[in-house]
Amino acid sequence: MKNIALAITGASGVQYGVRLLQCLLSAGAHVQLMISDAAFEVMEIETDFRWPRDHQQLAEYLTKLYKVDGSQLRIYGKQQWLAPVASGSSPLDAMVIVPCSGGTLSAISCGASNNLIERAADVALKERRQLIMVPREAPYSRIHLENMLKLTEMGAVIIPASPGLYQRPQSVEDMIDFIVARILDQLSIEQKLLPIWDGVE
Repeated sequence: MKNIALAITGASGVQYGVRLLQCLLSAGAHVQLMISDAAFEVMEIETDFRWPRDHQQLAEYLTKLYKVDGSQLRIYGKQQWLAPVASGSSPLDAMVIVPCSGGTLSAISCGASNNLIERAADVALKERRQLIMVPREAPYSRIHLENMLKLTEMGAVIIPASPGLYQRPQSVEDMIDFIVARILDQLSIEQKLLPIWDGVE
């Protein structure tokens, strides 16, 4: 099964990352999870989730919540420089950053590597692995746009958190699933969240 690095950073929309995590684990993917401090703050503001911030406690909580074992889900802190995702020699199929904050976007575009999330993204780029970034900002400044263009030219895929409405979503969850489905499609992981567009009569 696929080995995916998943990072949740401090932009609005942590629900996208949480839903993707659930779908990846359900699909049998192995997930290397990283959550920034700012993401925990946003999570407490935007949702009813109260995930433990201690990585060991969080691992125990999530493996029990999603009914998976510790080999399928690994969680790393921002300063765990010896984590597998920090090395190009570690097998990894893709990395997804969802949501991706403007600060994370900027740091990765210039190769800052100040924490494990940024380093893991740097590794994905240098190893020519799939890197999917889901910025959630409005409006975009020229800085955001230039960083997205720069990263796209490096091979990253930018999927703005801008759900379509042609499927006539009935809930916020439907709109979240729209974006998560697009990410899963990019990862070539089968999904049933969003039907294939079959045109309009």
